[in-house]
Amino acid sequence: MDFVKDLKSRDLIHDITPGTEEQLKNELTAAYIGFDPTADSLHVGSFAQIMLLKRFQLAGHKPLVLVGGATGMIGDPSGRSQERNLLDEETLQKNLNGIKNQLSKFLDFNSDSPNKAEMVNNYDWMKDFSFLDFIRDIGKHITVNYMMSKDSVKKRLGEESGGGMSFTEFTYQLVQGYDFLHLYKNNNCRLQMGGSDQWGNIVTGTELIRRKTGGEAFALTIPLVTKSDGGKFGKTESGNVWLDPERTSPYAFYQFWLNASDEDAEKYLKTFTLIPVETILQLVNEHQEAPHMRLLQKKLAEELTVMVHSKEDFENAVEASKILFGQGTTDSLKKLDEKTFLSVFEGVPQFEIEESLLNSQAPVIDLLVDAAPVFPSKGEIRRLIKGGGLSINKQKIENEEAVLTKTDLLNSKYILGQKGKKNYFILTLK
Repeated sequence: MDFVKDLKSRDLIHDITPGTEEQLKNELTAAYIGFDPTADSLHVGSFAQIMLLKRFQLAGHKPLVLVGGATGMIGDPSGRSQERNLLDEETLQKNLNGIKNQLSKFLDFNSDSPNKAEMVNNYDWMKDFSFLDFIRDIGKHITVNYMMSKDSVKKRLGEESGGGMSFTEFTYQLVQGYDFLHLYKNNNCRLQMGGSDQWGNIVTGTELIRRKTGGEAFALTIPLVTKSDGGKFGKTESGNVWLDPERTSPYAFYQFWLNASDEDAEKYLKTFTLIPVETILQLVNEHQEAPHMRLLQKKLAEELTVMVHSKEDFENAVEASKILFGQGTTDSLKKLDEKTFLSVFEGVPQFEIEESLLNSQAPVIDLLVDAAPVFPSKGEIRRLIKGGGLSINKQKIENEEAVLTKTDLLNSKYILGQKGKKNYFILTLK
């Protein structure tokens, strides 16, 4: 695979230094991308960079994953309006381990191949670098004027709030530039890649390498992933969409991609999957003939859920979606684990009931009026049952004498009720 040609066909080149394409054609090349270790999981905001490294390795080149154990203690000012909290060593190490485990799903770290991926931590070479040594050996090679010209710096210094930026953040590009120099000298790394907001930091590295060694290094950035409606990509009402299933369930992850707009779905297929561009364009044509079928979104959600989680998680997410939209059965509902069940019915009204009520046969009408105030009166619930509008655990309640017992509990704790087609409620044991 021709790496740069593939990126161009996917509209994934934002900036690239002259000579980069020739370098990659001439020899196996090592390139790195930095990841922020502020959590023990990456989220979908990092996924474009992960796939960039994956494409790079598939093209025969060597990916280096740099986790910013040192720079994570400072904070990158790019795209930020305020400084982040500093992390201690123990937290950083926990985060690094979590990130390595996640990236192992996408990159080959373990083979004997000359282009196997490596993970490096800039804390390893920065921890013993004294401040005096740093400003003498590195600081003198980059002028303040050069650093001030960077967009990330100019934006923060020009803010009307008057907050400005600390010296700590101002030095960030120097520290990142030194990372590139270190990897250039010790890992034969010739290329740094990242999002377009990193361009200023990356070319500071290429400039430092030129001034310190006389050597040539390269830079490549991809566009920042955005949403067509102007919303922030990777964010939902409940927060970030994480790659860790404990933070974002596979069902919620699947739904995130399924809810993409048509315009975004095409872009995301090019950015986040390995599907050939010709196949994506063919899929776009098929989608346009029957937009209501949402072929683009379904393909996107399938590809990414399988890639990040598993085929089984994808199939469970599809089954869970059917339940929510009225196609599920009692049996399929009982198969949902607790995390998926709560994820599917997030935001649905919940009512607590005493477990003792289910020790014997509990009349549905009494439960939903006296034990839990789901209905204001028994007359209303009787009318609903008579009209066939009440279901419990996806089974229609046929008569007013219906009862519930502990055998009706889902995950030993929940009972799902449904008024009409769309109004769900949950009974939860105290």
